[in-house]
Amino acid sequence: MAKDDNGAEHESAAASSSVVRADTSAGTGVVVRNSLENPGFPPHRPRITDLNPKEERKAERAVYTLFYVSIVGSVFAIAAYMAFPITAEDPGSVRLNNLFIGLGLSLALLAIGTGAVHWGKALMSDHEGVDERHPVRGTDEVRARAVEIFQQANDESGFGRRTLIRNSLIGALIAFPLPAVVLFRGLGPQDQDPVALLNETMWKKGTRLTLDPSGTPIKAADLTIGSSFHVIPDGLAAMGHGRLEEKAKAAVLLMRLKPEDLKETPERATWSYQGIVAYSKICTHVGCPVALYEQQTHHLLCPCHQSQFDVTNHCEVIFGPAKRALPQLPITVDAEGYLIAQSDFTEPVGPSFWERK
Repeated sequence: MAKDDNGAEHESAAASSSVVRADTSAGTGVVVRNSLENPGFPPHRPRITDLNPKEERKAERAVYTLFYVSIVGSVFAIAAYMAFPITAEDPGSVRLNNLFIGLGLSLALLAIGTGAVHWGKALMSDHEGVDERHPVRGTDEVRARAVEIFQQANDESGFGRRTLIRNSLIGALIAFPLPAVVLFRGLGPQDQDPVALLNETMWKKGTRLTLDPSGTPIKAADLTIGSSFHVIPDGLAAMGHGRLEEKAKAAVLLMRLKPEDLKETPERATWSYQGIVAYSKICTHVGCPVALYEQQTHHLLCPCHQSQFDVTNHCEVIFGPAKRALPQLPITVDAEGYLIAQSDFTEPVGPSFWERK
């Protein structure tokens, strides 16, 4: 009730049209306006598979048949990888290899997805339910209820009862990753030892250092203190097949520092030339290109995972996940003043796992 200016009492409009909850301890009231009733669930409409056992069995056969088709697709992809190998002399082999492997993987993925969707729409329980929100940390009663829910889900889906669907699904899920396992073998050399291949690069005694990508030879006089160059072996720029593979091993960063800034060990004192040093550009973490040189600190940074190497101290790791220093390329100059390699790298380049047999 409220009083008007004349002192007459009347019923509040807000109180008459709303539900009022009062908190007497705080002296406040909360007005809930336009509250709606819970409409509940719509009437359940049974599916044809719920009413006709023959249709249910038909849907079950369709589901496990699709899962078996997925297995066939996975096996076909593996067989296609072996039956249509890629050969360097035949560009058409790449198309055939990709075509048939792609068809097998597409069939495997499409069949397993279609089977799962058909299982859910035709056979699993489609009764609507409500999940009540509850605190993150469940009580023992809640955990027991969770077990009941899993059991209920098993009963509704028929996962434990429909053995053909369950076993075919498990088989399809096991078979589907197998083509990927087989295809990974194609990432490495097919008929050669990758450890031996990665132990050797194009650098040899007397090989000139050239600019990447032009292949122009570099003289020691071309480098100023603080400068850096991306370098490849002489002859790589004009190389045809296999050029990228060789560059991935032989790429080098060339830098010039003040000779007094270098902290060289006695056995490597002759590996540099008047403050000019050359180090592998391939990070020893996972093989990313180490291409960022900081002139003031003389640090090299790998942009992929932030490994840092100290150029003044044989590119030892000073930060990041890399576990070993960048391999150093011994260099000197020839009679014409061009920078040349004294030999190949004395240790494997790139990620550390390549050197492990």
